[in-house]
Amino acid sequence: MQTILGANGQIGEELARELKRNFTSDIRIVSRNAQKVNDTDEVFPADLLIKENAVEAVKNSEIAYFTVGLPISTSLWEEQFSLITRNVIDACKINGTKLVFFDNTYMYPQDGRVLTEDTEFAPVGRKGKVREEMTAMLLEEMNSGQIDAVICRAPEFYGPGKTQSITNTMIFNKIKEGQTIEIPLSTDKKRSLIWTPDASRATALIGNTADAYGQTWHLPVDNSHPTYAEFISLVSEIYEKEFEFTVIPEYIFQKGAQSSAVFAELLELLPRYACDNLFEDAKFRSRFPEFQTTSYREGIEQIRNEQTSIKKNQ
Repeated sequence: MQTILGANGQIGEELARELKRNFTSDIRIVSRNAQKVNDTDEVFPADLLIKENAVEAVKNSEIAYFTVGLPISTSLWEEQFSLITRNVIDACKINGTKLVFFDNTYMYPQDGRVLTEDTEFAPVGRKGKVREEMTAMLLEEMNSGQIDAVICRAPEFYGPGKTQSITNTMIFNKIKEGQTIEIPLSTDKKRSLIWTPDASRATALIGNTADAYGQTWHLPVDNSHPTYAEFISLVSEIYEKEFEFTVIPEYIFQKGAQSSAVFAELLELLPRYACDNLFEDAKFRSRFPEFQTTSYREGIEQIRNEQTSIKKNQ
């Protein structure tokens, strides 16, 4: 049995499909409102804020995948994320279950340096501190030999379906709605974006590779690292339409934060858009040379085709 905790977000759903395709049909889907992804899935509704629920959720599981997401609310993250993480770690220890922890880069410094698995944590903002606390909690257990676990870390998402990210919101959602593309702070800084199906495929592969455990892995990205200006140029080429865009300066976010909770939550994420974001995945590529990473061209083409199909069926 392989169990996905937080299974009905974009990463969890793609992970369930990839496990079914290549690894196992014995999959348990866990979330508050759990729904099957594959027809053979076992469904287990659970609130992981309650330790007993977490213990039952991973019972009889060889591997548990932590893909739990929460709304972008700082107070909610501070109230719930560390507790959920503690409960899941304890549940895996009690059940003798391996843990695959899907992580982000919020705890990293935002200063343009190349980010590797060895980069020291220097979180900017309260959300970053929460993610640092979660990861540090797991690393302590791993280093003491209390749990067999692995950390899979991904940069900002872009992707199909229900993918949620600033890039999807400000570029592809704007295109879908016929609005002007908006870019935070700068269009000339290099970006690292991960195609969400790639993130899930790589996580499934790591989770089913015995010698991958006990360490942190950066998941694979297209290493061309385009600026947003270059990315939008490629989008325009693929859509065969020249898209206009506007750059939103920091003072607009600050002004918006005075009356909008959404803008207030985005403020602490802005530093990553003021500098290059260079996410290094050489370790993964060296260990898994056969893994085919989706290029930005291929990803954008899939998003365009999905949007075209939806429009035709409306």
